[in-house]
Amino acid sequence: MSDSPFEGAFWFKAVGSGEGGCVEVAITPTVIGVRDTKDKGNGPILSFDRQEWTSFVRDLHDGGFAPEWLSL
Repeated sequence: MSDSPFEGAFWFKAVGSGEGGCVEVAITPTVIGVRDTKDKGNGPILSFDRQEWTSFVRDLHDGGFAPEWLSL
């Protein structure tokens, strides 16, 4: 038996994912996970608690992670 908080979780593709570069997200009662779809569930999972996830999504929305080279 796995001790992963994502065991049995439903993973869904991000709305903005395309054919070549997709991520999946799972939301559990205690943690949110993000993984690369190319790994078919065998790769690493980036996990956030709810407060971290809210800050992460807010920063994405506000452009906080836009690399400088995008404005060149």
